[in-house]
Amino acid sequence: MLNNVLKTGDRAPDVTLEESDGTTISIASFRGRPLVLYFYPKDDTPGCTAEACAFRDAYEAFTDAGAVVVGVSADDGASHQRFVAKHRLPFRLLTDRNRAAQTAFGVPKTLGILPGRATFVIDAGGVIQHTFNSQFQPDRHVREALAALKNR
Repeated sequence: MLNNVLKTGDRAPDVTLEESDGTTISIASFRGRPLVLYFYPKDDTPGCTAEACAFRDAYEAFTDAGAVVVGVSADDGASHQRFVAKHRLPFRLLTDRNRAAQTAFGVPKTLGILPGRATFVIDAGGVIQHTFNSQFQPDRHVREALAALKNR
Protein backbone atom coordinates (compact mmCIF):
# COMPACT_ATOMS: atom_id res chain seq x y z
CA MET A 1 0.00 0.00 0.00
CA LEU A 2 1.34 3.44 -0.92
CA ASN A 3 1.48 6.19 1.65
CA ASN A 4 -0.39 9.40 0.99
CA VAL A 5 2.28 11.98 1.68
CA LEU A 6 0.82 15.14 3.11
CA LYS A 7 1.31 18.14 0.85
CA THR A 8 1.32 21.92 0.92
CA GLY A 9 -1.95 23.24 2.32
CA ASP A 10 -2.72 20.14 4.38
CA ARG A 11 -3.10 20.49 8.14
CA ALA A 12 -0.30 18.78 10.04
CA PRO A 13 -1.64 15.87 12.08
CA ASP A 14 -1.48 16.33 15.83
CA VAL A 15 0.51 13.24 16.69
CA THR A 16 2.19 12.64 20.03
CA LEU A 17 5.87 11.69 20.21
CA GLU A 18 8.31 10.88 23.01
CA GLU A 19 11.07 13.14 24.26
CA SER A 20 14.40 11.46 25.09
CA ASP A 21 13.39 11.38 28.78
CA GLY A 22 10.19 9.46 27.99
CA THR A 23 7.76 12.36 28.40
CA THR A 24 5.37 12.99 25.54
CA ILE A 25 4.87 16.04 23.38
CA SER A 26 2.34 16.75 20.66
CA ILE A 27 3.00 18.41 17.32
CA ALA A 28 0.29 20.96 18.22
CA SER A 29 2.45 22.19 21.11
CA PHE A 30 4.80 23.77 18.57
CA ARG A 31 2.08 26.00 17.11
CA GLY A 32 2.77 29.69 17.25
CA ARG A 33 6.12 29.31 15.46
CA PRO A 34 7.09 27.70 12.18
CA LEU A 35 8.16 24.08 12.62
CA VAL A 36 10.65 22.18 10.48
CA LEU A 37 9.83 18.55 11.17
CA TYR A 38 12.16 16.05 9.60
CA PHE A 39 11.78 12.28 9.61
CA TYR A 40 14.91 10.19 9.25
CA PRO A 41 15.63 6.45 9.33
CA LYS A 42 18.20 5.86 12.11
CA ASP A 43 20.54 7.66 14.50
CA ASP A 44 24.24 7.65 13.71
CA THR A 45 24.06 6.17 10.21
CA PRO A 46 25.99 7.98 7.45
CA GLY A 47 23.06 9.69 5.68
CA CYS A 48 21.23 10.52 8.89
CA THR A 49 24.38 11.93 10.48
CA ALA A 50 25.02 14.08 7.39
CA GLU A 51 21.45 15.36 7.52
CA ALA A 52 21.48 16.07 11.27
CA CYS A 53 24.84 17.85 11.02
CA ALA A 54 23.56 19.93 8.09
CA PHE A 55 20.58 21.01 10.21
CA ARG A 56 23.01 21.72 13.07
CA ASP A 57 25.27 23.83 10.86
CA ALA A 58 22.31 25.85 9.56
CA TYR A 59 20.55 26.01 12.92
CA GLU A 60 21.14 29.74 13.38
CA ALA A 61 19.48 30.46 10.03
CA PHE A 62 16.44 28.48 11.17
CA THR A 63 16.22 30.29 14.51
CA ASP A 64 16.73 33.64 12.75
CA ALA A 65 13.67 32.73 10.66
CA GLY A 66 11.78 32.04 13.90
CA ALA A 67 11.55 28.31 13.24
CA VAL A 68 11.87 25.30 15.51
CA VAL A 69 13.73 22.27 14.12
CA VAL A 70 12.71 18.79 15.29
CA GLY A 71 14.00 15.42 14.07
CA VAL A 72 11.96 12.22 14.35
CA SER A 73 12.94 8.56 14.10
CA ALA A 74 11.95 5.28 15.75
CA ASP A 75 15.17 5.23 17.81
CA ASP A 76 14.72 5.31 21.58
CA GLY A 77 15.57 8.18 23.89
CA ALA A 78 18.96 6.79 24.90
CA SER A 79 20.00 6.50 21.26
CA HIS A 80 18.84 10.08 20.62
CA GLN A 81 20.77 11.35 23.65
CA ARG A 82 24.00 9.71 22.41
CA PHE A 83 23.43 11.05 18.87
CA VAL A 84 22.78 14.59 20.15
CA ALA A 85 25.86 14.53 22.39
CA LYS A 86 28.18 13.01 19.79
CA HIS A 87 27.29 15.55 17.09
CA ARG A 88 26.40 18.53 19.32
CA LEU A 89 22.89 18.84 17.89
CA PRO A 90 21.10 21.96 19.19
CA PHE A 91 17.57 20.73 18.42
CA ARG A 92 15.20 18.06 19.72
CA LEU A 93 15.05 14.51 18.46
CA LEU A 94 11.78 12.76 19.18
CA THR A 95 10.90 9.07 19.19
CA ASP A 96 8.20 7.61 16.98
CA ARG A 97 8.45 4.02 18.28
CA ASN A 98 5.66 2.49 16.23
CA ARG A 99 6.05 4.95 13.34
CA ALA A 100 2.54 6.32 13.90
CA ALA A 101 3.73 9.86 13.12
CA GLN A 102 5.54 8.70 10.01
CA THR A 103 2.32 7.01 8.89
CA ALA A 104 0.17 10.04 9.76
CA PHE A 105 2.41 12.29 7.66
CA GLY A 106 2.50 9.69 4.88
CA VAL A 107 6.29 9.42 4.81
CA PRO A 108 6.98 6.82 2.13
CA LYS A 109 9.34 3.93 2.73
CA THR A 110 12.36 3.63 0.48
CA LEU A 111 12.27 0.55 -1.73
CA GLY A 112 9.14 -0.39 0.18
CA ILE A 113 11.10 -1.50 3.25
CA LEU A 114 13.43 1.19 4.63
CA PRO A 115 12.09 3.95 6.88
CA GLY A 116 11.63 7.13 4.86
CA ARG A 117 13.36 10.49 4.94
CA ALA A 118 11.06 13.48 4.55
CA THR A 119 10.91 17.07 5.75
CA PHE A 120 7.82 19.17 6.41
CA VAL A 121 7.81 22.93 6.92
CA ILE A 122 4.73 23.75 8.97
CA ASP A 123 3.54 27.31 9.59
CA ALA A 124 2.65 28.78 12.98
CA GLY A 125 -0.99 27.77 12.47
CA GLY A 126 -0.22 24.11 11.81
CA VAL A 127 -0.56 24.12 8.01
CA ILE A 128 2.09 22.44 5.87
CA GLN A 129 3.85 24.99 3.68
CA HIS A 130 6.44 22.73 2.04
CA THR A 131 7.41 19.07 1.84
CA PHE A 132 10.53 17.38 0.59
CA ASN A 133 11.12 13.64 0.31
CA SER A 134 14.49 12.15 -0.67
CA GLN A 135 16.28 9.25 0.95
CA PHE A 136 19.47 9.81 -1.01
CA GLN A 137 19.90 13.60 -0.75
CA PRO A 138 19.95 14.14 3.02
CA ASP A 139 21.73 17.51 2.86
CA ARG A 140 19.15 18.90 0.42
CA HIS A 141 16.46 18.71 3.13
CA VAL A 142 18.10 21.67 4.87
CA ARG A 143 18.29 23.79 1.70
CA GLU A 144 14.66 23.01 0.84
CA ALA A 145 13.44 23.89 4.35
CA LEU A 146 15.39 27.17 4.50
CA ALA A 147 14.16 28.21 1.06
CA ALA A 148 10.57 27.50 2.11
CA LEU A 149 10.96 29.60 5.26
CA LYS A 150 12.44 32.50 3.31
CA ASN A 151 9.62 32.39 0.74
CA ARG A 152 6.76 32.56 3.24
